[in-house]
Amino acid sequence: MSTAESTEARTRRTPGLVPVAETLSSAERRPAEPVPPLPPARRPWAFWRLLGSELELTFKRPRNLAMLAVVACVPVIVGITLWIVAGDEAMGGLVADVAGNSLMLTFASFSFLVLLLMPITVSVVAGDSIAGEAGAGTLRYLLAAPAGRTRLLAVKYLNAVVYGYAVTAVVALSALVTGLILFPAGPMTLLSGSTVSMAEGLTRILITVGYVGAGMAALAAVAMALSVFTEVPIGAIAGTMVLVIVCQVLRAIPQLSALEPYLLPSRFTSFDAVLRSPIDTGALMSGLVTFGAYITLSLTIAWAHFSGKDITA
Repeated sequence: MSTAESTEARTRRTPGLVPVAETLSSAERRPAEPVPPLPPARRPWAFWRLLGSELELTFKRPRNLAMLAVVACVPVIVGITLWIVAGDEAMGGLVADVAGNSLMLTFASFSFLVLLLMPITVSVVAGDSIAGEAGAGTLRYLLAAPAGRTRLLAVKYLNAVVYGYAVTAVVALSALVTGLILFPAGPMTLLSGSTVSMAEGLTRILITVGYVGAGMAALAAVAMALSVFTEVPIGAIAGTMVLVIVCQVLRAIPQLSALEPYLLPSRFTSFDAVLRSPIDTGALMSGLVTFGAYITLSLTIAWAHFSGKDITA
């Protein structure tokens, strides 16, 4: 075969297209080039994107929004009830305090909610964090991505902490608005008998929100530690609430009073330290240390078990 015939035979003639001579270099199959890895400087953003996605799912879930609505309604109910009975001169104590100043309704609402309803709402979100994914069969797919177990655990916990602070803020805001509508505003009389300005009273409410939110973060850590041991979310939620109730029972037994400083729920109500003059910072710091100990211990247990957990079953 001549050179011209060889060239013609190696030419592709496709109807409607211009003939292209096939050369040796174009006929070779080159292996696909690997996708370059994400630059190290951009990798930290993956954590925040994952956290943002988790927060979006949490605050769009109807169940979680319903729980926020419930805790927002309780201060309104408490405020209306106290407003109705405020005219009775025989009433004293908390009723008289709230009737005398609108800001006190916030502290009264926390006293009602911090020992039961608020722990339930936080336990639902935190207890469902890992167990819910495992029960639905989506946990293996989350870990198939380069997220890693430690990062996934951190994202789930931070999501529960944000929700816990959201619950605390909703209670405070609902109580504050209800109090301003139903009761007179002005200087606030503290439990110690001294009076502070309304601006300082609002500052003390902010401190209370921060403290109670830290307590809910400690409870979320306990719920997450239980969540990694089961594939049934209700098991982790119920286990957390049983722990809270058992601690309440132990607090009621005088012979076990030595255990009270180490029981997590006993520190929830220490926010009343802001109603002293000056603020009892020792009680607040002691509570925060207890919360930190529970968070550290619970997350360590959760990480130790979750890092070696078999998720292929």
